Order: sequence, then C-alpha cells, then structure tokens
Amino acid sequence: MSEPMQDQLSRIKEEIADSFDEELEMQMEEDRLDELVAEGMSEPAEATIDRRIYFRELFRLQHELVRLQDWVQYKKLKMVVLFEGRDSAGKGGAIKRVTQRLNPRVCRTVALPAPTERERSQWYFQRYVPHLPTAGEMVLFDRSWYNRAGVERVMGFCTKDELEEFFRSVPEFERMLVRSGIILVKYWFSITDEEQEFRFKMRIHDPLKQWKLSPMDLESRVHWEEYTKAKEEMLQRTHIPEAPWWVVQAVDKKKARLNMISHLLAQVPYETVPKEQIDLPGRVRNDDYIRHPVPADMYVPEAY
Repeated sequence: MSEPMQDQLSRIKEEIADSFDEELEMQMEEDRLDELVAEGMSEPAEATIDRRIYFRELFRLQHELVRLQDWVQYKKLKMVVLFEGRDSAGKGGAIKRVTQRLNPRVCRTVALPAPTERERSQWYFQRYVPHLPTAGEMVLFDRSWYNRAGVERVMGFCTKDELEEFFRSVPEFERMLVRSGIILVKYWFSITDEEQEFRFKMRIHDPLKQWKLSPMDLESRVHWEEYTKAKEEMLQRTHIPEAPWWVVQAVDKKKARLNMISHLLAQVPYETVPKEQIDLPGRVRNDDYIRHPVPADMYVPEAY
C-alpha cells in the first residue's frame, strides 16, 4: 500500500475515534455530576455495568440503528417512538444516544412546548399530527400527547371531562395511526422517588445543568403520589394490543439506554440494504481558475 493511502487510512481511523469520543465526553459530563453532589445527599444507585462493556455495546447498537435507519428509508416505512416518564427519568439522554449517529433528515426529534391559546382551542391531537412521519422517516417524541394524562391532569391544566375524553380517544387515535402504516412504539422510563430526588439535587448543584430544572420539575416533587396514580391509570387505560406500553427500568441510565435501544431494534425485522459501490470522482481542474486569498481579518482567531 502506498504511503499516501496509508496516511489517508490513518486519518479515517482517527476521525472514527473522534466520533466515539463524542459519546465518551457526554458520559464523562454525566459522571462529573457525582463529584458536585453536596455532602449528606442521598446516594445514587450503584452502577451495574462496566464502562468498557457499556461503550462496546452502545457502539454496536448504534451501528444497528444505522442499519435500521437505512431499512426504514429503503422500505419507505413510517416509525413513531414515544418517550415518556417522570422528570429526570433519562428520556433526553436515551434519545441522544438513539439519534447520535443517525441522519437527521431520516430520524428527527419532536419536543413541543406548552400549547398556545390557539392550540388549546383545537382538537387535542391536532398539534401533534403535523409532526407525524412521512414514508422513510422515524420520529421520536420527547413527551407526546400523553402530557394530558400526566402533567395536565396533575397540575389542573385540563378538566375531568377533557381527561376522560382523552382516555376514550387515544386508543382510537393510535389504532388509526397503526392502520395507516405507522409503526408506533411507546416507552415509559421508570425511576424511583429516591433516584429522582438525587438527580434533581445534582442539577441544582451543577451550573451547566440548572437550565434543565424548571419550576414545573420542582413542583413535580410535591405531587409525586399524584403523578404515580396518573401513570398507573394511563398505562392501564392506554395499553392496547395495537400500541402497547413498554416500561424501561431507568434507575441505571447506562443499562436503560442499552435495553431500550436493543428492544427498539427488535420491533422492526430490518435487513441490510443493498448499496452500490461508491467511487469518489476525481476533482475537475480548470487552468483559468485562480483561487483568491481570504483576508486575514476574516479568520477566527486561533486561541487553541
């Protein structure tokens, strides 16, 4: 092998290693939180999976997610995945690991803000419908129409009649989605009272994470039991054969991510998509083209 070719292969390997470092940086950031916890705080759950095993399995599963993405695009499938759970249950972290290596044009995340006055007067599901996938797309909902069964119910943002209508409507709504060809997967991330308290306290003590702690999050601690009752009724009344709920044990974040991704991959019998060999075309050079220098004051200062 020629020396230039060896240099190129070395560079490619370095770039792949750098992409793995992205996940390592994310995990190191989370581990750093433990060091900021004030003395006397309740302890987090002990890690139950070795870091090397975690990264090895995560990268393997992310490779399979790329294959799933290719299959969804190739077969023009439509896939919707709902991520629900208590505040700080780890939904966002799990979504990041799913989307980290995927094409954002194929797999996108939807995290809607509180409804506007106009949206509150619409059919309840109306603001979610525009975000549903077209053929060849995967859509991940970071919270979904189940807000009505959770925060809206507990915090009094909907009436009892509106809640009851939701429970009557949502099974039919989801059956319609499935009949239309959408693959619908629903996950509930489950954590304990003690673990949520610990994660909230970590956010309070970490200036890089404080933005994640909203007044509504703090209020959810007061209403822990009401949220528990709401969750139990929600699961009982909306767990249907066409769109069942899947509960993810999420006290251990690493295990939760691996288990969820592994389960998600099993929901679609995907195969390897046939691909044509890619040959990089040679660059076209024109004798009359002269590259003009960029003015020095346009460059970003190289502080590093």
